[in-house]
Amino acid sequence: MAERPLLIFPKPEDIGLDGGQPPRDKFEIPQHGRQGARLKPLLRGLKAAFESRLAEVQSSPEGIDPSQVLVIETVGSVQNFATAVRNLEGLEWLGEFEIDELAPDEDFFNVNSKGEATTKPLVGRLYLVFTNQTALSQLLGLWDRYSSDEKMVWPTGLTSLRDVFKKLHAIRRWSVQDRLVDSGVLKYWEEDLLHAPRESIRTEIELWYRGAPAQRSNAQAEVERIVTSTGGTVLRACEIAGIAYHAILAELPREAVKMIIENPATELVRCDSIMFFRPTGQVAAGDPGMEEPIDSPVDEEPLTYPNGDPVIAVLDGLPVENHVLLRDRLIIDDPDDLASAYPVSDRIHGTSMCSLVVWGDLSEENDPLSRPVYVRPVMRPMDSISTPHPEAMPSDQLTIDYVHRAVRRLFEGDAGDAAAAETVKIINFSIGDRSRPFLQMVSPLARLIDWLSHKYGVLFVVSAGNQLAGIDVGVTRAEFEDMSEAQRNDLVIRVLYENSRHRQLLSPGETINGVTVNSIHQDASGYGANGRHFELFTTPLPSPVSSFGSGYRRAIKPDIAYPGGRVLYDFAMLGNSVECSARRSKPGHRTASPGALPGENDRSAFCRGTSNSAALLSRELAGAYEVLQEILAEQVADVDADPFISPLLKAMLVHSSEWGLAGDRLNEILANAVPSRGLRLAVSRLLGYGIPDIQRVLECTGQRATVLGFGSLEEGKGHSFRLPLPVGLAARKVPRRLTVTLAWLSPIAPTNQRYRSARLWFDLKGNRVAKERQEADHHAVRRGTVQHEIFEGADAIPITDGDSIAIKVGCRSDTQPLGAPINYALAVSLEVKEGLNIAIYDEVLATLRPAVEVPARSRVR
Repeated sequence: MAERPLLIFPKPEDIGLDGGQPPRDKFEIPQHGRQGARLKPLLRGLKAAFESRLAEVQSSPEGIDPSQVLVIETVGSVQNFATAVRNLEGLEWLGEFEIDELAPDEDFFNVNSKGEATTKPLVGRLYLVFTNQTALSQLLGLWDRYSSDEKMVWPTGLTSLRDVFKKLHAIRRWSVQDRLVDSGVLKYWEEDLLHAPRESIRTEIELWYRGAPAQRSNAQAEVERIVTSTGGTVLRACEIAGIAYHAILAELPREAVKMIIENPATELVRCDSIMFFRPTGQVAAGDPGMEEPIDSPVDEEPLTYPNGDPVIAVLDGLPVENHVLLRDRLIIDDPDDLASAYPVSDRIHGTSMCSLVVWGDLSEENDPLSRPVYVRPVMRPMDSISTPHPEAMPSDQLTIDYVHRAVRRLFEGDAGDAAAAETVKIINFSIGDRSRPFLQMVSPLARLIDWLSHKYGVLFVVSAGNQLAGIDVGVTRAEFEDMSEAQRNDLVIRVLYENSRHRQLLSPGETINGVTVNSIHQDASGYGANGRHFELFTTPLPSPVSSFGSGYRRAIKPDIAYPGGRVLYDFAMLGNSVECSARRSKPGHRTASPGALPGENDRSAFCRGTSNSAALLSRELAGAYEVLQEILAEQVADVDADPFISPLLKAMLVHSSEWGLAGDRLNEILANAVPSRGLRLAVSRLLGYGIPDIQRVLECTGQRATVLGFGSLEEGKGHSFRLPLPVGLAARKVPRRLTVTLAWLSPIAPTNQRYRSARLWFDLKGNRVAKERQEADHHAVRRGTVQHEIFEGADAIPITDGDSIAIKVGCRSDTQPLGAPINYALAVSLEVKEGLNIAIYDEVLATLRPAVEVPARSRVR
């Protein structure tokens, strides 16, 4: 136990709720007549397209009455639209999602508090509904009536359609463009046709998730029929209701794929049951140049070996199990026998990630974890002419199904087996889908991770994804070399930010429940640039390979950033682009690695990227878990805290984070490129809540007290925790900081644009010691599942015995009613500069200790 351990709040007070409502934008919409003129050609075109499709389908041998998906785009949201859809026979609700940064025009625009038009982008909604001919005719009939009479009486249950028509920005059918072109699958198919010798190409076909089992069955049968008619084969199918996911894995003949590329309007692509086509095997490890198998032997010394149950699981490639640094430290569970076709020389990424989780960066000479690490291989070598072979999810599996089964096996077991490792609280997932950058819709893989997080109470740590495309810096090599280090930093960061739309988070980085980790350009290797290869900057700034946020509904994403190793670049042969160096050289993180020759089990390598950052953070969480167990056993032994462990770990990790010097530098660089009101959001897109220093939340100091709380809240309920104010601060004009972090795992509503079902937040009452908000935007911090805020102050204020700050935690539903209480965790720190003669910890301890020592307490904490 530390000299000054973290403290635990006593039982909170039950309170009523106030506040917690996010601000709402004000915007203008067209007048009734103008809206009629705008929409008339859109609706006329929609009707004609539907009639054309109807004639086409009914002339086919099947002669079915088709249903088509309508895409309804509004500015702002429409209350109860889903109810209206369900009340209009023939319409079926499929889902909705938020769209932001809609460009204002003469008809739709935001207004400020004075009612003046602004250039601020609009926020809207996309509503997706199935419709047949009858329902569409009714919908158009209602429009005709409304366009003629603004004051018409609406049928019961359909009044919200009036608001749809008022706010309607665009309406169209879900098209070939949506299914095929916008998904980016064509590029991957073209690469397969060019480089792969196979006679067939595998693809994931994601279907619309229909509400009734019979509808899903009919839709799947229709798609299977068309696939078979092309000469293709359906390999697998998967339905997961919890994330509204339905997909099949199909093999299409090369000629059929060629035909689609040349003329996308084939029967398969026009099938209305299909939402997207996706490439398979794109959920992959790092890219060439990010791993470096060099021969550098590791000394084998007498070591302590782990014991106890695992708390970390790694879903990744298969590691070298008998490596001297990993032997007897891993529990490898390979029910699919991937090892039989996984040469040791190809076991690059899994070995590196397991090494980082167990040992950290070998250049730092850390002690290994005290517990074994559970490893489930979910990747295997890809067909490739390069060696070692790239590693990716098996192309003969549906990724969503594969990950779902792997996690379910952890906690429930499968095929009659017992749970594989139900003690796990942290799952490291350092792989991403390079074919699916986050745009507006939460990907199925992110939805799966969010759903599994809440279902099993487990914290996923995921990498933000590596961006390896060249960076056009706009200057020649000679001009670049003539710049000072500060000028290079300024140039590169500005260029990266200006191109941020092309450097978005990779799925599942947009997860709301998981912790998404970006990379900082930093390591302890001691090696620098060499020859033609150089660093774009040498200070701890976000790595040039990092991905940008924000997350869904403009939530803070990535959550945090952490050292991911330094990356070298070189100028391209032509133009002004710098490219990530593919040379296998230092610097980076040193990790265990397969050897160049059979039997070499003591080799190491250097690697770098966001995968490393996530793995190192998972390791840090393992240490936090051990400290947390000690604190809970010492202070609240009579409380079953196990359901709160994952939220507590999440809160502790983010609580230790701040922007620091990297944030100061980014603020300075971006100040002239970003409006002042958006500067905090700009920095958080790279750093999230900042760079964690986990040691700060493992123990306190004389001048810093950290107190943890946890509990369960039902919808519409609140808790109040009281942080004692040290009398030693009274009338002292000294800088002080108050940091508050709230974390939870939310259930999800996959077809609702709000998506996050449980909205929790904290408010501070009686906070006189530190009022000035620092770092992250105070609106953005409430959009995810962790609210982390830093307050500073220095005013001399009166404080008497018994004074405190009330931290009020509230819970409301963002979507449908919550079916169960939501477990949450709270971390609060009050501190002054070290060395000041103000005993913050002792005073807080003296006030809390009597409550902590009360033997009888509620299970709610």
